[in-house]
This record gives sequence, C-alpha cells and structure tokens, in this order.
Amino acid sequence: MSALYNTDILRLATNIPHLGRLEDAQAHVELRAPVCGSRVAVDVSLDDAGRVGAFAQTVNACALGQASAALLGAHVIGCSLAEVATARDALRDYLKGARDDFGDWPGLGIFAAARPHSARHASILLPFEATAEAMKCAVEKTKNVEVKHAA
Repeated sequence: MSALYNTDILRLATNIPHLGRLEDAQAHVELRAPVCGSRVAVDVSLDDAGRVGAFAQTVNACALGQASAALLGAHVIGCSLAEVATARDALRDYLKGARDDFGDWPGLGIFAAARPHSARHASILLPFEATAEAMKCAVEKTKNVEVKHAA
C-alpha cells in the first residue's frame, strides 16, 4: 500500500485547486463511491461555447481521490464535456488495464501503482465522473443532482 500513497500523491492531495462552492453555478452534482465512501461535489458554470468557465469542488476522499481532484482542478477550466469525458474514460480504462496509457490529461500516470488495487479506482475516478455529470447537467439545464452512487 505504501506505493499507492507516495510523496507525489500526498503533495497533490494537499494542493487541490478550486475548493468550495460557486454562488451562481449552472449545475451542482455530488457523487459518492459506495466501496470506500469517498464523496466529491462539483459546481460548474459553462461559457457560451460549452466549456468550463467557472468550477468549484468539495472533496471528502482518500489521498488518491484528493490527488485526482487536484489534477482535474488544475486543468479543467476551458475544457469541454467531451474532453472531460474522454479523460475520465481513458483513466478508467487505464486503471482497469484495458489500455497502456492514461490519455492526454496531464499527470494521470501518477496512478500507475493503483492499477492492481481495484477497490481504489472509484475514488480516483470520482472527481472526473462528478465533473462530467455536472457539465452534462449544465448543458441539459438540470441544476442539481443529489448524491448518486458512482460505479
């Protein structure tokens, strides 16, 4: 387990950008991973082109989930739903061993040690899943999604 919680993971976990809530979010989504109990809440507002214009997150997760939220938060502003969903899917497939690379999202290779630990995958994926769901809700004009269980 020590390889899972290395210095790089712990450093990221302590530097999560965009913590908190947005006052005028177009959508709010909160997801929970049933296996570990991690929770991530995301507020998002999209610009006229459908890209993330404003973003906030509340993260109650292990260091892996926090590190994932940090990597997501560092690069999410200006992204489209397709880009976030592609990153989520690439990360999921990488963790499962269905692909050898983690895609184009910067920094996701840090989770290589988690690949054999499937019980940790949900926490790592949670920030990307919540963000994609919030963006989808903003596009569909569905303002709030209460706590849902993530796969």
